[in-house]
Amino acid sequence: MTERSETYHGEGWQRVRETWTDGHMLKWPTLQSLASASLEEVNQLWAGLGYYSRGRRLQEGARKVVEELEGHVPRTAETLQRLLPGVGRYTAGAIASIAFGQATGVVDGNVVRVLCRVRAIGADPSSTLVSQQLWSLAQQLVDPVRPGDFNQAAMELGATVCTPQRPLCSQCPVQSLCRAHQRVEWEQLQASQSLPGSPDVEECVSNNGQCQLCAPPTEPWDQTLGVANFPRKASRRAPRAECSAICVLEQPRALGGAQILLVQRPNSGLLAGLWEFPSVTVEPSGQHQHKALLQELQSWAGPLPATRLQHLGQVVHTFSHIKMTYHVYGLALGGETPVTITPPGARWLTREEFRTAAISTAMKKVFRVYEDQQPGTCKSSKKSRVSTLSSQKKLSQGQQVLDSFFQPQIPTDTPRFDGAAQ
Repeated sequence: MTERSETYHGEGWQRVRETWTDGHMLKWPTLQSLASASLEEVNQLWAGLGYYSRGRRLQEGARKVVEELEGHVPRTAETLQRLLPGVGRYTAGAIASIAFGQATGVVDGNVVRVLCRVRAIGADPSSTLVSQQLWSLAQQLVDPVRPGDFNQAAMELGATVCTPQRPLCSQCPVQSLCRAHQRVEWEQLQASQSLPGSPDVEECVSNNGQCQLCAPPTEPWDQTLGVANFPRKASRRAPRAECSAICVLEQPRALGGAQILLVQRPNSGLLAGLWEFPSVTVEPSGQHQHKALLQELQSWAGPLPATRLQHLGQVVHTFSHIKMTYHVYGLALGGETPVTITPPGARWLTREEFRTAAISTAMKKVFRVYEDQQPGTCKSSKKSRVSTLSSQKKLSQGQQVLDSFFQPQIPTDTPRFDGAAQ
């Protein structure tokens, strides 16, 4: 039950949502069973899908309903947003209209695209003014008799027909009402006949003579884009760059088989509550990272042979707002006495346990660099490693559930969502 203001919508997130929803319903068919699950279990099922706060927030919402609301889910968008953690305006509207029949509109990335094209809104849709207008328009349009069906249809229209690139205008059920389509026809006619003036497809009225929903006069029309000139692309801030030194610490001769050290991240912030290899934040220059990382490792595992801490390579992984460069190190203990006591927040896992633990895709990339450096491991090229990573993402637990469920309907050449950034 989480909300995120982002442009990442459409088929990709729809498949993520369906993937985890299907797996979630199999594992926790009731709110009570989800509320009683551990965060570790939730993260484990969510692993590989990105935006890990969504799974955590979903469970927090279930616990709120079970423990404080006597098992009753709020039935209006207003109470859903006010009472449940992580529920924002879109999520509240979707639940209220689809589950409880409240006549309330919803606006997600797909609906933004549909409305901006139908009304030829050329201003930045991420601006406060335009966002308010879009929500107001969605509320005016929602069918009071079947609000849930209307909202789902609007989202589906944007996801399957009114797509970001190469929209299927000839198949659009609202083409005759679409002012963007009218603008395209007028531009084509103007180009062929050299007509002066401007298209009469929108009545713009404002105090200063410039409609705040229209694109600025300096915004050029791209003839090749057609209706995809709407909505205007919002300027996106580049993710900030960060660097981390990280180490795969392994005891190859541990009792019961080789074991790897994992530590748990804090319960808030990036990848909250997930398990990862010990790491420290470092400067891009990389100065003193060897010493800082060794100290971090020793705080978890005690004295370690400094000379065995070897730099193995780098992994770059982009989260939603952070471009993280991992400087990957490895340290395999030899004949030393196995470490059997670890402080809270750390644990040793076998390789088999590691592969099913609640870890992020970034940690899987880091571990692959470590594995490629081990004796007897087939070292693959960068291209083949990318291919392997893509294959593993396709076979994640949630993806297997989705693929098996939708097997009859999905063509063999349909692109598969690969988990996205985390």
